[in-house]
Amino acid sequence: MKATFGAGCFWCVEHEFRKIKGVTSTAVGYMGGNLSNPTYEDVCSDQTGHAEVVQVEFDPSVVSYAQILNAFWHCHDPTSLNRQGPDVGTQYRSAIFCHDQDQEKTAKQSKEQLQNLEKSGKKIVTEILPAPEFYKAEEYHQQYYAKCGIL
Repeated sequence: MKATFGAGCFWCVEHEFRKIKGVTSTAVGYMGGNLSNPTYEDVCSDQTGHAEVVQVEFDPSVVSYAQILNAFWHCHDPTSLNRQGPDVGTQYRSAIFCHDQDQEKTAKQSKEQLQNLEKSGKKIVTEILPAPEFYKAEEYHQQYYAKCGIL
């Protein structure tokens, strides 16, 4: 199965998903914008409307979509609009790109449950949208932390 998330800089988010038992592969890229085949420089301009995303392939007999969603909620701040830590811009927004109606239903229920638990009173700003075309990022971005020895 496939799941796609925007949760800030895709380098650190990819690293978190790769740690989950049952995740068979990950790829970082761009989704949700108005330009075909954007480059990293295009997306960083904050003019294309794309989000930096991680596309996760997983084995549902080992890990459920709900468990993958739980990891998504915990690897970033879903109450932070268009930023994560020092990274600012719409490309860093919190987003769940759903590949089918079951994912959409599960994501909406999960978001509602999390909002009910939000003790600070902040609103969860995560977008839940149908998955548009995924544009894989340049090869040097794939598994960036491992390539740079940051692990």
